[in-house]
Amino acid sequence: MSRFAPLALTVTSALLVLTACGVQGTPGGSGVRDPYFPKAGNGGYDVTHYALDLAYDPDDRHLTGTAEITARATQDLSAFDLDLKGLDVERVGVEGERARWSRNGQELVVRPHDELDKGETFQLTVRYSGTPETVTDPDGSEEGWLPTADGALALGEPTGSMAWFPGNHHPSDKASYDIDVTVPEGLEAVSNGELVKRTTSGGRTTFRWHASEPMASYVTTLAIGDYKISRSTTDSGLPVYVAVEPGQADGSREVLARLPEIMDWAEENFGPYPFSSTGAIVADADAADYALETQNRPLFPGAPGIELVVHELAHQWFGNSVTPKSWRDMWLNESFATYAEWLWQEDDGGDSAQDIFDARYDHGEDDFEDLWDFPPAKPTSAAHISGDPVYERGAMVLHKIRQTVGDDTFYDIVQGWAADHRHGNADTDDFTAYVEEKAPDEDFAPIWEDWLYGDGKPDQP
Repeated sequence: MSRFAPLALTVTSALLVLTACGVQGTPGGSGVRDPYFPKAGNGGYDVTHYALDLAYDPDDRHLTGTAEITARATQDLSAFDLDLKGLDVERVGVEGERARWSRNGQELVVRPHDELDKGETFQLTVRYSGTPETVTDPDGSEEGWLPTADGALALGEPTGSMAWFPGNHHPSDKASYDIDVTVPEGLEAVSNGELVKRTTSGGRTTFRWHASEPMASYVTTLAIGDYKISRSTTDSGLPVYVAVEPGQADGSREVLARLPEIMDWAEENFGPYPFSSTGAIVADADAADYALETQNRPLFPGAPGIELVVHELAHQWFGNSVTPKSWRDMWLNESFATYAEWLWQEDDGGDSAQDIFDARYDHGEDDFEDLWDFPPAKPTSAAHISGDPVYERGAMVLHKIRQTVGDDTFYDIVQGWAADHRHGNADTDDFTAYVEEKAPDEDFAPIWEDWLYGDGKPDQP
């Protein structure tokens, strides 16, 4: 008998044991291969719910958090990643068992005690703390956690949400949320969805927010500070929750008073509102450099103008409810929101959408320096996904569709697109196919080739 026979027998036995136990899981991907943010998001699972329990002290800018995440494995998993930038992780658990973990840049790599089977729903808990970071985008704008004089703003587009809670931070993975926030008594903490509870004890106030409709993490928000709160309803009974920094109250009063009117106009044009409440957050003018379509209640740095409010509220349909599959599809958000501004002006006694289109075409190089630098559906890099071609030339694409099909079919397309993809994700191919399906007798090839994907300034027929 060979002296190696016992070893061979042992290996054979081990293989039999592995075979009997089934195929071993593999790690989930550390990104979803987004064309502009390849490390954003993670493979191997889909999040269905976030429950965040947060406490923030503005004096020392310290955040303490526990994230309880419910997810479903989309493959057999031996490990998986979460996106989390900065912050100190204290403990990670999966299904009640302590899990091993490690950090690799923005990746929190989790190795559960027991492997997860494809299709299994599991609970993940992460306890963490520290000073959240402000993230600088490729285009130079700031997001993530933005400290203010008396609190903070949390803004997430495109990747800033990973600065204040761990998650699957890509627009393709949407979830419901419960967000509990504890702050010093006297401050407000405003987030998404509905305020379901507010309690004060020992000099601290806890706010509980519940967002039942699916939400991409980049439109989650948290505004902590001295805000004046007002509540009302629209004529249709939709709750309106508005938070305004006191110094911005006078400047924003007239525009915010028209919010119910804007909502009625938007529903007439875009179809039923996709969420359970609306509103706005008006922060100090120095709090951020841009407005953002945070879900349910957009964020404005300083008193906004009427067209900016129209733009961000239109995003509730286009961007928040119908969310892009990747950041390459950003134009699907911004073209609709920009064209909403044009339609509002047309209906509110201003220039027609055709007049605005003609002005862009004739004078775009003067008013919008990069309007013809790249096509809306193909930004040249992550630094350009918020460029003029995405917003303004994207709106011109929509106007060309309207010119081609006429108003009745155009509004059928707009409302049908919002309804058919409500609370879902879509990309450019989905949109072009939808348009062609709704107007099968029209030739859209020149629009797609010249206006949506073509380089340079298209020729007018």
